[in-house]
Amino acid sequence: MSNYRELESVLPLFSYENDFLVSKQGDLTACYSLTLPPLFTLSQAEAENLHGALVKAFRLLPPKSMVWKQDWFVQSAYSDFQGRAKFGSELGYGFGADLGSDYGSEPSFLSRANSRFFEGKPVLDHTCYLWITFPNPEKKLGDSSLSNLFRSHWVGEPFFRKGLMESYQAVLAQIEHLLNADGMGIHRLSEDVLLGTPGAKGVIESYLLMPSNRSFPEIHDMEFKPDWKIGDQFLGMVSLSSLGQLPLELETSKVFEPYSTDLSKYYLGFASPLGQALDCNHIYSQVFQLEESEKYYSSLESKRLRLHALSRYSRANELASDSIAAYLDEAIREGKTPVKGHANILIWADSSLELKKAIREASASLSKLGLVPKTETWGAPQLYWAGIPGNAAALPINECFHCNLDQLICLFNLEGASVSGVLPKGLRLGERRYGQPVWVDLSDEPMQKGWITNRNKFILGPSGSGKSFFTNHMVRSYFEQGTHVVLVDVGHSYQGLCELVGGYYFTYSEESPICFNPFFLDGEVLDTEKKESLKTLLLALWKKEDEVFRRSEYVAISNALKAYYEFLGDSPGIFPCFDSFYEFLQTGFSSMISAEKVNSRDFDLGNFLYVLRPFYRGGEFDYLLNARENLNLLDQRFIVFELDKIKDHPILFPVVTLIIMEIFISKMRKLKGQRKMILIEEAWKAIAKEGMAEYIKYLFKTVRKFFGEAIVVTQEVDDIIQSPVIKDAIINNSDCKILLDQSKYQNKFELIQKLLGLTEKEKSMVLSINRANDPSRKYKEVFIGLGSHSQVFRTEVSLEEYLTYTTEEKEKLRIEELCRLHGGNREKAITQLAEELRQSSSG
Repeated sequence: MSNYRELESVLPLFSYENDFLVSKQGDLTACYSLTLPPLFTLSQAEAENLHGALVKAFRLLPPKSMVWKQDWFVQSAYSDFQGRAKFGSELGYGFGADLGSDYGSEPSFLSRANSRFFEGKPVLDHTCYLWITFPNPEKKLGDSSLSNLFRSHWVGEPFFRKGLMESYQAVLAQIEHLLNADGMGIHRLSEDVLLGTPGAKGVIESYLLMPSNRSFPEIHDMEFKPDWKIGDQFLGMVSLSSLGQLPLELETSKVFEPYSTDLSKYYLGFASPLGQALDCNHIYSQVFQLEESEKYYSSLESKRLRLHALSRYSRANELASDSIAAYLDEAIREGKTPVKGHANILIWADSSLELKKAIREASASLSKLGLVPKTETWGAPQLYWAGIPGNAAALPINECFHCNLDQLICLFNLEGASVSGVLPKGLRLGERRYGQPVWVDLSDEPMQKGWITNRNKFILGPSGSGKSFFTNHMVRSYFEQGTHVVLVDVGHSYQGLCELVGGYYFTYSEESPICFNPFFLDGEVLDTEKKESLKTLLLALWKKEDEVFRRSEYVAISNALKAYYEFLGDSPGIFPCFDSFYEFLQTGFSSMISAEKVNSRDFDLGNFLYVLRPFYRGGEFDYLLNARENLNLLDQRFIVFELDKIKDHPILFPVVTLIIMEIFISKMRKLKGQRKMILIEEAWKAIAKEGMAEYIKYLFKTVRKFFGEAIVVTQEVDDIIQSPVIKDAIINNSDCKILLDQSKYQNKFELIQKLLGLTEKEKSMVLSINRANDPSRKYKEVFIGLGSHSQVFRTEVSLEEYLTYTTEEKEKLRIEELCRLHGGNREKAITQLAEELRQSSSG
């Protein structure tokens, strides 16, 4: 037992005072969490900007200050039911923390299925910390490689000098301002987060006992020989501790070949392969201490002179002297900041075999960057001990190398894990590296943050790119969050979802033709807006597209509608529909215009009745405007208009599209405080041809004022190029642009890029879609651009959700068969088919 010591007796920390951790040697450490951009979102220019911001910030620190950045990456199994306790901050960046079940306390059938699907999936959590240490100016210890793991040094009461403390706080405030202004969120950690509470571990305890997702306190033995172990975890370390391990040049970012094409280069942060892209439990530490420039340069100059004096004895001395001279010239001329630097990757695993495998992977990642890995043995305990928050001054100097600050910052990891928005806004997608579910708000959060000025969306995806699945998933998510959804489709893409949620599905067939009743008010009064929409409809039925109507005809129709609804008020037994309106024109209104002696040149009632006769009882289209079912469309939250059979019909299509627009505009204006969405699939092409382009323009320009959003979906590039409606009205008024796999268009993507206003970074993101997908999982990727914030996500859903949206005829027929067996219960049908498919695949 004599070889064992209590951790408390050797712990180098003394107290927490005035927002600083105080070590037993009197060093003061300010502790922060950093929020980094998600992996695969930094362009080359953005990486350089972050690099520059860090250099500017850290140059403000006084000489001898130490900066220790730690990125913690912890493997865990995703849990949707119990949640997972984070060991770091839950601060959002970009698109916005893994949350509970899909949509609050009462998740839907598909939400529950998705929760089961994602449960237990492996993910890699990330938290980034920054320790800024100000060494005790009165500390008498000289430079030594002997760690305070072996020798604690008490300095008595902590040394505080008021002026010195104020200057430290002022410098830290400037650093916080600089980093926040450049998009890297920095937040001071509180005492409870650092030291923990009776019910939860703090950061220091998590580091000492190895980070895990267990929030409750734990007690483990720690040993360094014969194996380095903490509890049942095996530890190892790979380090960068000499200049010989570094390449001749360091960069802020490198080309990531798996996502690059011949036409685009995809950039990844230089050190990202050591961070979120390295799939194992590890802590990546990046450390430096600012040198006293004059003193350091003076020592180098003395060394140069000695080497120069000895150059006659060795050519190597002369070359070394010249190299030092060149370095001094550059450093002094460009105002470089000299530092002592170090970096290491601390790895832990459940077994020694897993540890060896992880160390090999880490070493391979370092080698691919041109870095020479060194597996630490004797020095590992000292480096681990110096990594305790607040103990950076214990870093052994023999594990450090000299370089400039801007070079050292190239080793900083600048990218982290994707984090999500606030439940229940938006839709649940998967982050690109591991597929971890994240909530992506496409509407409200981007508006609040000023990324976009409207909620409209433009979706472009060729056939087979996963467009239908993404749009179904998006629509389902919005619907379950209370949105009123109106869909205009031409391919039965939303029939399964509509039937599952109990919506209205309007489609045309000979047995059951599409029908509406725009004359039915459901107890409401005839307001100006309704009257105008009915007048527009009647004029469209009467006049051809290129036929001009007279003002007198417009007035006559307005009077007819007013008189008709007054007549209905006095005749409660008459059902409001086109038939009764037509009969009223023949009788009551005919008498009125006769009494008023209206000239037929001003309004030809006979011609009006003759042209509208096909829509009256017994006529060719008598079903269209006389519906007695599905009348309450204002309160129905999910409506699909399937226009495939009538999209080329010269009479039905214009009338139906007018009614659809009237229904949505009525929802838009009357449903106060409720989100409204209209999604127009490929039908927009037919709508635009029928002179309805003005309605689309009106929608896209006006809908944002009524808490609504208009969405257009298309699959052909030529549609964008050839349609002025798309170019002028839709794209210019759609701040959210969603693109799926464009690989078939990559040779003419420059034209798409120009039309959509995509940056080079966004171009490389779009062309990288689906280029390096995980072969063990079935999903398609999607690019989402929200102003200046863009990211690629996975669209990955459960088997149940897939079967809801499927267009495969065999699967659809089986679902219909099972629906009949289960008395029309589609949920049970989908559940049974999903189980059948799982059993067949496992068998």
